[in-house]
Amino acid sequence: MSVVARTRSAVSPLRRQFVAHPVRRPTVDEVVTADRPEEPIHCLRPATVAGIAHDFVRDFPGDVLYAVKCNPDPAVLRALWDGGVRHFDCASLPEIRVVRDMFPDAAIHFMHPIKARGAIREAWDRRGVRDFVLDSADELAKIRMEVAATGVPGALGLIVRVGLPKGGAKLDLSGKFGATADEAADLLRAARACAATVGISFHVGSQCLDPLAWRDALALTGQVIAAAGVKIDVVDVGGGFPVAYPDQEPPPLGAFFAEIEAGFERLGLDGVRLWAEPGRALVAAGTSVVVQVQARRGDALYVNDGVYGSLSDAGALAFRYPVRLIRPAGGACAEATGFSLFGPTCDSADVMHGPFMLPADVAEGDWIEIGQLGAYGACLRTAFNGFDRARIIEVADEAPSAEPVRIAA
Repeated sequence: MSVVARTRSAVSPLRRQFVAHPVRRPTVDEVVTADRPEEPIHCLRPATVAGIAHDFVRDFPGDVLYAVKCNPDPAVLRALWDGGVRHFDCASLPEIRVVRDMFPDAAIHFMHPIKARGAIREAWDRRGVRDFVLDSADELAKIRMEVAATGVPGALGLIVRVGLPKGGAKLDLSGKFGATADEAADLLRAARACAATVGISFHVGSQCLDPLAWRDALALTGQVIAAAGVKIDVVDVGGGFPVAYPDQEPPPLGAFFAEIEAGFERLGLDGVRLWAEPGRALVAAGTSVVVQVQARRGDALYVNDGVYGSLSDAGALAFRYPVRLIRPAGGACAEATGFSLFGPTCDSADVMHGPFMLPADVAEGDWIEIGQLGAYGACLRTAFNGFDRARIIEVADEAPSAEPVRIAA
């Protein structure tokens, strides 16, 4: 008896056709007034993304590799390209495919430290990827074997990721990837023997508010390079560049760039290229989500999106987002007060404690626009409990402000 295998795909922006453009509307308020939506709406602002990308590319003293995992929506990728981004940090073969299909001339870098053999082969053979990150001798051997098996010539680039000690970023990334300093030095020597381009990378953690974290990481990078004793072509300072949330106010990006540039110069590496892998900093402000209040119980609002949808970071990481009330019928709004949110699923863990500052008279039927959701919003959606539907529109107005709100203890 034969068994036919089936595959199941989760809700993902990568499943959208990149040639399809979302509906365009002038403002979020006009959409809500006209449609009175009962499902979440993702409001994309391509002009915002393009403007931020333009400034980042202009001001960062090196090459900017967009971290596609942060938001792979084709409209967002197109806006980044319009803003001048030409390098893409991809973590999977589907990400590589969509970037290559959209931008045949893009520079794609396969920056996941552990990759399937088939993914390495296709990336090299069919997608023109030449740069691969690694953090172990086993991964180095795997990359060399699979690239050689394709029989396709090309200049191989190998980037060794060094691990960092636990830091102060909002989301620590020190536990999963990264070679020790001694291991990284050995890997650099081994990579130099077989690769045309050799680099070293690190990641200080997601939403890192301290520019000095990059200074310290670059100092460690210099020690590893000195111990390796081989020529280096690339230093990759990773991602982690922060954005403002209501209870998080980072220094301006210029402060981070200054520390990176100074730390890089102290390494004294002539002719070495500098890379960065921003994600959140480029796209967070480019998308908001409109939800509807379906019930109110005291200071808890039951809304139609939650931690299994676009608001995962509001639950697991307790991120607070800028919010505003939308009330098409008009009427005065009361003074702001703090609310928690419950998502639409039957799971009691579908809760976002906030507090989210909204008018005290918010009621069932009102709409709420939640800003700064361009990073890790739509791409983390699931189909749990069947709540997998969300509209996507493009708008031209401003998203809710991310100015910090001070909450008394």
